[in-house]
Amino acid sequence: MPVRPAAVMIHGPDGSVATLCLDLDTSKALQGVVDADAAALRTLLSDSGVVFVEDFSPSGGRHLYIPIQERLSAPEARELVEALALGAPSLDASPHQNITDGCIRVPGSVHKSGGHQSLITPLSQAYEILRRRNTPAAIGSLRSALAPELARNRVLKARLIKAAATASVLRPTAALVPLTGAGSESPLRRLARTGLYEATRYGSASEARMAVLNHFAACGWSLAQVRGELTGQFPGLGALYGTEAKRARLLEKEWAKAQTFTNTAPKKPIPSERRGKDAFINDTSPTYLTGGATKPSPAAIHQLVNDLENVLYAVLDHRFKERGREGLSLRLLIRGLLGYMRTKETNLVDVGCRTLAVALGKHHATIARLLSLLVQGSDGIVSKVFEARHKAADVYLIQLPEQYQQLARELTWRKGKTHAVRPVFRSLGDTAALVYEAIERGRQSPTTAEIIRTTGISRSATDTALATMESLAMIHRDGRTWHMKATTNLTTLATRLGVLEDYQAQINRNRRERAQWHAYLDRLITSTLTEADFYEAEREQHWIPPEQNELWAA
Repeated sequence: MPVRPAAVMIHGPDGSVATLCLDLDTSKALQGVVDADAAALRTLLSDSGVVFVEDFSPSGGRHLYIPIQERLSAPEARELVEALALGAPSLDASPHQNITDGCIRVPGSVHKSGGHQSLITPLSQAYEILRRRNTPAAIGSLRSALAPELARNRVLKARLIKAAATASVLRPTAALVPLTGAGSESPLRRLARTGLYEATRYGSASEARMAVLNHFAACGWSLAQVRGELTGQFPGLGALYGTEAKRARLLEKEWAKAQTFTNTAPKKPIPSERRGKDAFINDTSPTYLTGGATKPSPAAIHQLVNDLENVLYAVLDHRFKERGREGLSLRLLIRGLLGYMRTKETNLVDVGCRTLAVALGKHHATIARLLSLLVQGSDGIVSKVFEARHKAADVYLIQLPEQYQQLARELTWRKGKTHAVRPVFRSLGDTAALVYEAIERGRQSPTTAEIIRTTGISRSATDTALATMESLAMIHRDGRTWHMKATTNLTTLATRLGVLEDYQAQINRNRRERAQWHAYLDRLITSTLTEADFYEAEREQHWIPPEQNELWAA
């Protein structure tokens, strides 16, 4: 064994790689996160049919070596390691990001803090793995398992290149920095992911834990969600407790404190005219009837939404498909309005453009433009009844026009719910959302030709969307027909694609902009003036008449 710390180069002279080296480092996350990442990677590699060799260092870090039969180019190897790093916070991808100097400390090497890099895999088994190595089929299976992370990395790299191109116009010396992870991740979520915190900000692990729990409580999480993510995307929060027994003893108490703190935090007072259950929307609120039912019952609203969905699929979808990309957005926008109508159980929808923008994954200015087009092209289904005023949004009346009532009665209702753009489709696009809906809500499992006929989307765009969703295990093909894959959770997939971070970033941006707008409106509110506001008793303010000669001269 070497007598001093030693490492070997990962890349060959031509830049290719014969072994993928996964470096789980305690400098990037707490020991508990490293152990959890190692267990998760073992499960992933084993399920994909990939064999590997494992060792550990005296500092608590771990190395996983994946030998391959056919050498990979440096970009291919880097792409795989970076995809694995998205699901393992402690994984350091930098050795594969540096072709000339990327290296790894091998088993038996002396560690700089003392001790040696120790082999976990039995020696005979490690020798057999290194001799046989992984086939291209096994690496292909690993790629399929990492399809969401690979897609997420491609999006992140495209953003990075675009940002670098923009920066180079302002600063010609700007360089492209390595890809390190999600760009919109908040510091508290990074803390929950890795368990590492700033000692200057938090005096102890307990304070860091409470900061994260307060954040989750403010975001509307439940205790069950927090517990689920301790072994999911936020293992660092669990590592901050140290032991399982301590976590079981303290988590529920600390969560109760976080909820109490969040609920008792000072909030802006509600104006008197907006208090109560039936606060008016603006100064020209509708006049309610004095006898009988004042508004449709919840059952009537749900029936109305079902009838409107029939009209949407039979008429409006085919009308809007002639508008191209704009038509796709209009089709999803009216789905979003119907979804809010069903949730709120009212046919008067007063949802702001920014809220709809979050639901559709678009800019609020785009939503404002699309709403006016929807009112014009919906043939009386969507009508604006009140203009926005002060802090209240525009109010839209959604109804079933007389000319469509017979059609709605003749068609049977469809299974499932109407969705605008679920978070996963913020990454996959509007086309994929409509294709997925055609499979999900179809009266029977559709063929590709039936999906094209139902959605009105071109053959090439439909084939691309189907291939993408099939690679992500969202759907599968059985003969000629397409079916849903019940084992795939769309929320989990959205997390792996990284779109939930963009979703939360848009919500936070809307909150800031809404607060700025409300502060601007509050400055314009004039209070009632009293006599004391424009009269000072100590000031001489009476009128002195002019001299008689001056008056005649004038």
